[in-house]
Amino acid sequence: MKRKETVKDGISKAIDVLIESGVDLSRLFDQDGLLKQLSKRLVEKALQSEMDDHLGYNKYARSDSENVRNRLSSKQVITDNGVISVEVPRDRASTFEPILLPNRQTRIPSLDDKILSLHAKGMSLSDIQIQIQELYGAEVSESLISNITDSVIEYVKIWQNRPLESVYPIVFFDCFVVKVRQDKRIINKAVYVALGIT
Repeated sequence: MKRKETVKDGISKAIDVLIESGVDLSRLFDQDGLLKQLSKRLVEKALQSEMDDHLGYNKYARSDSENVRNRLSSKQVITDNGVISVEVPRDRASTFEPILLPNRQTRIPSLDDKILSLHAKGMSLSDIQIQIQELYGAEVSESLISNITDSVIEYVKIWQNRPLESVYPIVFFDCFVVKVRQDKRIINKAVYVALGIT
């Protein structure tokens, strides 16, 4: 509990210092605003810490190990705050596998949740692509969106085929009509919904 309070106090103090130093907080959410810069610094600091742990010593310490730091590589990453350019540390033996941002991954996992949420609301792949472009300024291919949505299909099928309860005290039935394409023409179809409350 004391650790959480210390982190919370540290964040609070950092915000106070920013406000007192006269930082223009109106630009916090701008294209290259403070929030995006903080995200970049936080990700890079975490990657440096992972490299320290991987090599067994910090950046400025001496070591007899043959595997040492070997420059940085730049990587474009899609985050909740837009696209940021991150400097990823490398090691000479090429054995460093970051946990926060694995090799060949170009997006923070929370973006997948947003794509799945948009898909669940009935948006098409091209609509999702446009939304991601407008919200984050990121180019995401339709095939990537399709791969993300396909990754949960198995879980959806398991959920759809789960055994139902033998008794539901309350059951609601409803129906709504949607237009669908069938046999090269558009027709109305009824979609029936049953909601059982245990």
